[in-house]
Amino acid sequence: MTDLFRSAFRSHPAGVTVVTAVGHSGPVGLTASSVASVSADPPALSFSLSGSRSAEQLIEAETVVVHMMAASQVDLVKVFSKPGTERFTAGMDWTTLPTGEPLLGGVLWALRCRITHRVPVGASILLAAEVLEVVGQPGQGTPLVYRDRGFYRLTEEARVG
Repeated sequence: MTDLFRSAFRSHPAGVTVVTAVGHSGPVGLTASSVASVSADPPALSFSLSGSRSAEQLIEAETVVVHMMAASQVDLVKVFSKPGTERFTAGMDWTTLPTGEPLLGGVLWALRCRITHRVPVGASILLAAEVLEVVGQPGQGTPLVYRDRGFYRLTEEARVG
């Protein structure tokens, strides 16, 4: 059943995000495609993490920033998806919010969130978070989508309904 479950979700497209926070020795972040809206009032979202030192630090963080990535940022997304890759380099477009969290430049939206729940589910931790602040430029860029181990550009031309 595990293989069928994985196959089912490989065929299900998901938006691509990078989640960042302040870790033990500085900024940490990773790519996540499990982000989902939970509530509009109050604004809340959820995502799951597992298995890496970055994930462990994000799970422990009080606040995180969820960055909704543009298709033009696929190379940046790949940096945050590979364990052991150097992140937050001098040549990377990022800054620090007044509240301390790292903010990536050029993203479609950035949601600064406070983690409210951490729930163990299998080998992962499901995190629920209250959205404290929304930063973005609506209509500026094309969303990045992940499906079957590949990245895709979501365009208006792809609309079917």
